[in-house]
This record gives sequence, structure tokens and C-alpha cells, in this order.
Amino acid sequence: MLNVAAVQGRLVADPELRYTPNGISVTSFTIANDQGSGDNKKTSFIDVVAWRKTAEMVCQWFGKGSPIIVQGYIQTRSYTDRDGNKRKAVEIVADSVHFAESKRNDSPYQSNSAQPSYAESDDGGFEEIPSDNDLPF
Repeated sequence: MLNVAAVQGRLVADPELRYTPNGISVTSFTIANDQGSGDNKKTSFIDVVAWRKTAEMVCQWFGKGSPIIVQGYIQTRSYTDRDGNKRKAVEIVADSVHFAESKRNDSPYQSNSAQPSYAESDDGGFEEIPSDNDLPF
């Protein structure tokens, strides 16, 4: 079955990196996504979860207000809240995240250092590509 999600928006809060008991990094965050304009403008708040290197990248390079593009799949899960009520959560599990706009020097939501480039490493994670600003073109 097909289960693909792609959404663009802005983070509503700074993401926080956590770890499972097995030491796997994870972060959950919410994206505000606007549809329409003027009086017809509506905002959806979309929950996202990212794991491992993707979670680490989100926490390092994105903050509250950062524009972000998330690609992944939709997951539903059930849980019981503090009052004993059964609840259902719908969220996007991020396979990849992308910067939604180029870095600006006056940007309040990105690190002052240059954004690195990432490539998938042999172990399935990501590794930083060194930049010596000596491009071959």
C-alpha cells in the first residue's frame, strides 16, 4: 500500500533530542502549515517524529520558526492518557528533512555557522561532507 507524506511549514517550538532506553536518538516536533490566504487562511498543526541521524540533524539545525520540509509516512498509534481515556495519535514519521529556504545572515532561527552538507554514509546514517570552499566549477 502507498503511504507517502510531504509537508512544508514552520516549527512551532524548538525540537528536543531524547534517547530511547537502547540509546536511539528521537525527536518529536510540530509544524504549522498554512493553506489559503486572507480570510480563508487556515493553519494545520502537524505532529512529526524523527529518528536517529535525522532527529540529530533537526535538533542541530532547526529551531522555533524555522521553515522545514518533511518527507515520510503517516503513522497512527493508540495510547491511554493520564485520565485513562483511550486516544489515537496521527503523525508523520520523517524519512528526510530539508531546509525550506536558503540561509540568511540575519536569520533568527538558524545557527550562525555555515549549514553543512550531508551525505548518506555506508552505515545508513549521515556524515558531514567537508567544505573547503574550493568548488570545481
